[in-house]
Amino acid sequence: MLEASVLLHYPAALKVNGYRSQAQKAGDISVLNNIGEGSLKGKIVIDLTRVLGGPYCTQILGDHGAEVIKIEPPRGDETRDWGPPFFDGDAPYYLAVNRNKRAMALDLSSKQGQEVLLRLLETADILVENYKPGTMEGWGLGFEEVLKQRFPRLIHCRVSGFGADGPWGGFPGYDAIVQAMAGWFSVNGERGSAPVRLGLAMVDMGTGLYCAVAILLALAEREKSGLGQYLDMTLYDCAVSFMHPHIPNYLYSGEIPGPTGNAHPNISPYDTFRTKTVDIFIGAGNNRAFAKLCSEIARQDLLSDPRFTSNSERVENRAELKVELESTLMRIDGAELAETLARAGLASGPIHNTAQVVAHPHTTHRQMIVEKEWYKALGSPIKLSRTPASLRALPPKFSEHSREVLIEFGFEEGEVDALIASGVVPTSRHN
Repeated sequence: MLEASVLLHYPAALKVNGYRSQAQKAGDISVLNNIGEGSLKGKIVIDLTRVLGGPYCTQILGDHGAEVIKIEPPRGDETRDWGPPFFDGDAPYYLAVNRNKRAMALDLSSKQGQEVLLRLLETADILVENYKPGTMEGWGLGFEEVLKQRFPRLIHCRVSGFGADGPWGGFPGYDAIVQAMAGWFSVNGERGSAPVRLGLAMVDMGTGLYCAVAILLALAEREKSGLGQYLDMTLYDCAVSFMHPHIPNYLYSGEIPGPTGNAHPNISPYDTFRTKTVDIFIGAGNNRAFAKLCSEIARQDLLSDPRFTSNSERVENRAELKVELESTLMRIDGAELAETLARAGLASGPIHNTAQVVAHPHTTHRQMIVEKEWYKALGSPIKLSRTPASLRALPPKFSEHSREVLIEFGFEEGEVDALIASGVVPTSRHN
């Protein structure tokens, strides 16, 4: 695999607020020659988030040049412990969503810790946190009561399970619980199967994506108004928004959707098919695509079959169509066929496991795996021509940058020593 300097134009970092990256300190000239300024260069993000959704959001911002200060509670981000596997004490779960950040620790339950945060926010553009609704307010750090008044340009993004009010307001929310409540379980799995959790934490990661979008929208609006605002982002809202086409189908038909396995509820053929060698997925969403598929596998007879003359008929008779197609596909090499169909302009592809995805040449070509020193992770899917994503700093250890961040934000050496000695700024994780 290529080095990160190729894959992400690894800049190891532009100087931001006096911060010089490890690569700069090491004098890595070849890396510096590839520097490109990220689109969010100069924006300061105070990141109070833990676990997945919030950290994924702030990593996106960091990948694109924002200076992200990750502030962990004394016990640390619990995903550091979510293994095995581990690398140097931290789980890949944590490492995968916390690059391009500096880390400090802060006990926000103490008055001193709250005062430290307020001083950090004086020059910040964005605050992202995922505390239980009411926690910040209980600490005297609520947006309406305090933050908006003291920092009128601040964008405060809160990530919660269900929001602060409403029937489920304030309740804890985790990916699987919200998947279940938002209907995802009910449409996932094989036809007739019991409800099944999606095998990806897409509620958390989807919420992280939505949060990044919301923050960018608020930054764009601030250019006109000069004012920040509060972003009320919930796992539940984001999960419900992803229920397409199931909720739209229900709203217009009144029929409650169920699982259809790999088949699409509105399109046929759009499913997994067995072949002589490997299973492949084929999607033919209109009559033209279906005709091309039939031509490529020498089954033009299906075009005149009244069961398959339109997409609606093919959906009604999807089981019969699958039998007809597989009777032919079972005599054909699937991997070769998938590429043949793709070259013919049809959506198709073989079913890969994780190792095959990582090893696939297109994954490498699209720079979706990055490596630097010990670090291995997914690359950024956001490809900008002038200001691409970059890898400026590897995931930090707990409280790794506490002292330098505080000094950088105007604290005196004596103040920093006192904060560390008192435990307000812990340098090692609490149990």
